[in-house]
Order: sequence, then structure tokens, then C-alpha cells
Amino acid sequence: MFIKVLLLVVFFAIMISIGFYCRKHSTDVNGFVLGGRSVGPWLTAFAYGTSYFSAVIFVGYAGQFGWKYGLAATWVGLGNAFIGSLMAWAILGRRTRIMTQHLHSATMPQFFEARFGNKSLKIAASVITFIFLIPYTASLYNGLSRLFGMAFSIDYSVCVIVMAVLTGIYVIAGGYMATAINDFIQGIVMLFGITAVVISVLKSQGGFMASLDGLARITDPDVADTPGVFASFFGPDPLNLLGVVILTSLGTWGLPQMVQKFYAIKSERSISTGTIISTFFAFVVAGGCYFLGGFGRLFSDKIDIAANGYDSVIPTMLSGLPDILIAIVVVLVLSASMSTLSSLVLTSSSTLTLDLLKDNVIKGMNEKRQVLVMRLLIVVFVAISVVIAIIQYKSNVTFIAQLMGVSWGALAGAFLAPFLFGLYYKGTTSAGVWCSFIFSSVVMILNMLIRSSFPAFLQSPINAGAFCMLAGLVIVPVVSLITKKPDKDLVDNAFACYDKTVTVHQSEALEDEE
Repeated sequence: MFIKVLLLVVFFAIMISIGFYCRKHSTDVNGFVLGGRSVGPWLTAFAYGTSYFSAVIFVGYAGQFGWKYGLAATWVGLGNAFIGSLMAWAILGRRTRIMTQHLHSATMPQFFEARFGNKSLKIAASVITFIFLIPYTASLYNGLSRLFGMAFSIDYSVCVIVMAVLTGIYVIAGGYMATAINDFIQGIVMLFGITAVVISVLKSQGGFMASLDGLARITDPDVADTPGVFASFFGPDPLNLLGVVILTSLGTWGLPQMVQKFYAIKSERSISTGTIISTFFAFVVAGGCYFLGGFGRLFSDKIDIAANGYDSVIPTMLSGLPDILIAIVVVLVLSASMSTLSSLVLTSSSTLTLDLLKDNVIKGMNEKRQVLVMRLLIVVFVAISVVIAIIQYKSNVTFIAQLMGVSWGALAGAFLAPFLFGLYYKGTTSAGVWCSFIFSSVVMILNMLIRSSFPAFLQSPINAGAFCMLAGLVIVPVVSLITKKPDKDLVDNAFACYDKTVTVHQSEALEDEE
């Protein structure tokens, strides 16, 4: 217990110290929300990765999908690395940084207003962001309940409140820069922690080959009759597995808290370096989490899914580890959750302040007042997330994966296609954007309310979210082709940023021969 408490105290002390150290970077809106757009590749890449992966992934998704799909769940981690990180950075990174700076937008809703010349889009986007980030924020704490129950004899509510308060302190004090630096430290913990945990768990089962052999011998008539299906390449249910890959990988392209990391990139070199670092981080952390979860059925004699749910899989797998490793796991999951929580509350507070309250509710807000309001809203959002998390835990409302599926499906379904086409396609219209917003929001809300009325495949919020994302990629261009063309001057102004000539070092580009 002493080792566990000592590690937590040191961890929290470092986080708070960094928050107060970064106060000088958070005196204006640009500094508080974007770190002055001067964040280097390592900090940006780790901020992206740690915002991506939280207790939702480590405890909820890895446990649930590792149990359902066996070793094939590793495909989810690989999709996160190559689609959610590598392709996201390559396709969105540079263009997002250039156009958002050109349009003077600090949030995704501001981008929609400036790019399409429609203030109503900004308000709608900020409302969608606020509503659907709440279940995701609450789900972050849920994954901690099992781990704290395993490692400490402390009431879960106390743990949630302490984590939320300490996260709030460093975000309020240091803004985006404090979040980025803390994300880097938390990311290092996650990299080493997940590696140590995977090795230790497999070792407890006799090593990798023995674990693989044991997994191949497991059968479940309720899932599939094929022998060895849980150790196979695509697992017992490839179609539903594909839905998980799409939601968790392609979804990052439309999540405000993820895309906003590209706004703060410092330079061209930061993009190329950040792409490599972010992909490696996702490969190790996400790949390791889902790979670990794939061996969950080896512990089936200790797990009662019907009674305790999928969220009990990973904690049960870890319960036999030495105390020092359990302490590392607790810090690992705290790191993952605090980094994601800090990103979410910063995104929510900045969106609500800059896109809803400023000029609409509160007139004449100067820079100092905007930063003050954002800090106050961070307190409000942290408090709301804590209340929801505790209520949910006490009443056992739903699984982590379902909460995250609804949130990601609505946000990414609404924003992915409009944002992507807004960066690349001059013909994108406001009508196309509106249709994407409305379609995904309505589908995901109905999925929560009348799920049983949906077709069997879409009753899962995971599959419904993936469907919304793919549907948006069709809806936006089709509606744009049949509706009134956007104002030419507005579009030309937005895309003028890509035509600017810049001088680079020869190491970055070869000169033309005369």
C-alpha cells in the first residue's frame, strides 16, 4: 500500500507543479486554448495519443472486445495506429494547421462558421460538442472503479473526486500548455506501463506460446463452434469487429478534442516528426491494450460476465500481479484518464465560451474575461462529469463501451465529413454540413432511446456510430452537389492560404534545376 500511495503522491505533485509553471502561457485566449500555436512535435504527438486513449480503452474496450473477438481484437489497436493516427496526421494535420490559422479559428465550431460563412453552424456545432462530450467525460471515471477497488480500500467516489479536482487544478492554472506537458509525462508512463503489464500477464500464463495455445483450446458455443476461433486471424465475428475498428480509428478525424491538437502545431517539421511519434505511441498503447484483452478468456474461471460485466475482465487479469506492477497500472490508467479528461474539459469550456457565450449571451467579452469564463466553466464541467460518473457507478447504468460509442458516433458522425470536405473540397455547402449534423445527432439519440427498433446490426451504438461516420462521407458531397453553390469569394478566401509561397530549407525540398 505504501508503494501505491507514494507513486500516486509523486504523480499528482508533478502534475500540479507543471500546471502552475505554465501559468505564464495562459494569459490570453490563444495561449490558454492553443498554447500560442507553438507546441513542438513531441508534445503535440503525445497530447494527441493520450487524449485518444483513456480508461475507456484500457478497461472498457480492451476487456469487452478482447473477450468477444479474442486475439483478433488486436486489429482494433492496429487500426487506431494506422488509420486513427498515421492517416489522420497525414491527411488532416498540415491543412488543419494552415486553414484554421488563416481563418483565425481556435475551435472546430469557429472553423465551421468561418469556412462556410454561417454563424448558425458554429452555434449548432458547439451545442452538439457540449451535449455529447458529457457521456464520454463521465465514462472516463467508470474504468477506474474496478482498478481502485482492486488496489485500494478507498471509496470509489473519493477517488473520482480527487482525480477530477487535481486535473481541474492544472488545466485551470496552465491551460493547453500544461495539458500538453502533462500529457507527455503521462504518455511515457502509458508506454512503459502497458509494455510491462502485457509481458507480466503473459508470463503468468506460461509465456506467449503457452497463452496462445491455451486460447486456441477455448470454445464458446454461444459465440462460435469453430475450434481455435479466439486465437484466429479475424476472430468469431469479423463484421462487428470491423465496426469497432471504424468507430475507434476513423472517429478521431471528427472529434473536436483530437482535431484541435493540429491547431497548435508549431512547424512543418513538427508535423512529420509528430506523425511518426503519434503512430508509434498508438501502436504500442492501443495495440498492447487490445492484444492484452484478447487473452481475457484464459481467466474465464475467475470472471463472471453476467454478474460483473465486461469491465471486470482487465482488472481480473491484473489482480494477480505483484504490488509494484499494480501500482504502475493504477498510475497508468490515471494517466490515461486524466490526460483525456483535461483535453475534454478544455475543449468543452473553450467551445462554450468562444462559440456560444461570446457575443451571443455576453457582449463585449475581452481576452481577460474570456479566459476567466473558460476557467470557471472547467470547474463546472469537471463537477458535472463527477456527478454523472458517481450516479452511473452507484446505479450501474451501462457499460463503458456503450457510453463511448454514443459519444464518438454522434460527434465524429456529425463533424468528420464536414471538416474533411471543408479542408479539401471547395464545393462543400452549408446545407451539406447541416445534413451531416442533423443525421448523426438524430440517429445516435434515437439509438439511445429506441435501440430495439433499429435493424439488428445497428442496435449496437458502436456500429451505429460507424454507420453515421460513413454515411456522412456520402451525405455531405451529395447534398453539396444538389444545393446552392457557396459564395465564391468566401471559398476563394478560405483556400487562398494553400496558395501562399513559402521558403523552406533544402533538406525539406529539392530545388528545381535550371
